[in-house]
Amino acid sequence: MSAQNSTGIQTLLDAEREASKIVQQARELRTKRVREARDEAKKEIEAYRQAKEEEFKKFEAEHTKGNKDAEDEANREADENIKEIKQAGKQHQAKVVEDLLKGVLEAQPVPPSAA
Repeated sequence: MSAQNSTGIQTLLDAEREASKIVQQARELRTKRVREARDEAKKEIEAYRQAKEEEFKKFEAEHTKGNKDAEDEANREADENIKEIKQAGKQHQAKVVEDLLKGVLEAQPVPPSAA
């Protein structure tokens, strides 16, 4: 009976070693799958980030162009207004000087009213 027990024990030990190997392989496989999933997730995140970055740059370029056009139009209008003011100043320069001199030389003081 001793040989039979020893064979049974040996069979159990062999089965335990085989089970340990299977468990170890399963752990390694699981670890490998987790790493692969993490790497794949990083790639997807990077691709998504790049797509959103490109979308933002496109949006920014479109709206910056609109602002640039509006700024150029405002500068043109301001330049036109400045030209008109200078033109009006040149046309009425003599009259303005004459009115200023008349106001200074022909001053008519008025006493303040009691309020």
